[in-house]
Amino acid sequence: MAPIPPHRPRVITYYQTHHDPSGKFISVLPLVNGSPTGGPTGITHVILAAIHINEDPAAITLNDHPPSHPRFDTLWAELRVLQATSVTVMGMLGGAAAGTYARLGADDATFEIYYAPLRDLIRQRGLDGLDLDVEEKMSLSAAVRLVDRLRRDFGPGFVISFAPVAAALLDPRANLSGFDYEALEVMRGAEISFYNAQFYCGWGSAEDAVMYQYIMAKGWPPEKVVVGLVTNPENGSGFVDWERLGAVVAGIAAGNPRFGGVMGWEYFNSLPGGRERPWEWAAMMGAILGGGASGVEPEGQGKATGLPGHLVIEDEGEDEEDSAPVPAPFTYFSDSDSE
Repeated sequence: MAPIPPHRPRVITYYQTHHDPSGKFISVLPLVNGSPTGGPTGITHVILAAIHINEDPAAITLNDHPPSHPRFDTLWAELRVLQATSVTVMGMLGGAAAGTYARLGADDATFEIYYAPLRDLIRQRGLDGLDLDVEEKMSLSAAVRLVDRLRRDFGPGFVISFAPVAAALLDPRANLSGFDYEALEVMRGAEISFYNAQFYCGWGSAEDAVMYQYIMAKGWPPEKVVVGLVTNPENGSGFVDWERLGAVVAGIAAGNPRFGGVMGWEYFNSLPGGRERPWEWAAMMGAILGGGASGVEPEGQGKATGLPGHLVIEDEGEDEEDSAPVPAPFTYFSDSDSE
C-alpha cells in the first residue's frame, strides 16, 4: 500500500481584478516566487474570476470582456506558469452578477445551449477546475446536473468546488443559492472537492472560531470546508486584522488536523502587502498552515515557507459571541469599475 501523503490545508486566492486603474496588468507570478526566501508563497489554488454566461450563449465573458480579448493575453500565459509549478488554476463561474445559473438551471435543451461554450472555454484554457459561486436561485437538481456534466466531460482529476456563504452550511434558509448544501453533499459529495465558505459580509465571521466550530458540529468534513476571508477592508465587510486572524486560523488548524484551508477575496490588494505586494497574504497564510498532519494531499499542493518575522501568532482567545451577524449587502470589485 502506498504511503499516505501529508495533508496541508489549501491556501486559495481569487483573482478578479487583473489591472490597476491605470490599466497596468497585475501579475500573479509573485505567488510562486514572492516568499521572504524568494520561493513559493504556499499558494495552492488560484481561482480566476469571474466567468459569466450571458443571454447570447456565444458571448461568454471574463468579467466584462471575451476571454480571448488581448487584455488577457498575459494573464493566460501567467496562469500556465502557475500550473507548471503545481498550483491548481480554476475558474470561478457566476458570483454577484445574476443570470449564469438561471440559464444553466433551465430545461435540458436550454442547459445544453448555454453549457457548451463554458465547456469549450475550460478545454481551450486548460483550467484545472471550476468554482461554482451560485448567488442566485437554482434548484438542487440543476446543481446536480451541472456537477454530473462537468465530471463526465472532464474526468476524475477535475476540481469542482462551490462557494456558499458560511451560514448556508448551517441553515439552508440562510442561503443565496436556493438549494440545500447538505442535500447536495449527500447526493454528490464524492464529486465536490471543497466548499469555499464565505465567512464575511454578514454571512459569517472569522473574528473567532465559533461559527466554524458550529459547522464542524453539524457534521461537515473538515477537509472540505475552506474558511473564506476578505483580504482587505476595501473588498467587503468582515475583515479581521492579522494579529487576531493569525491566532484564529492557527487555532482552527491545530484543532482540526484535516482542516480544509483558507481562501481570500481577493488577490490584487491583499493585506499586509496591499497593492504593492499582494502576494504576502498567501505567504503568511502558507507559513501559518505549512505544518500539516497525516491525511490526504490537497489539489495543487505547493511548498510552504518560513513564518515572516513580523507576524506573531498568539493562543486563540475565548469566544466572544455564538451567533453570526445579520446578513448585509456585498458588491464585488471588478477591474472594469475603474475603466
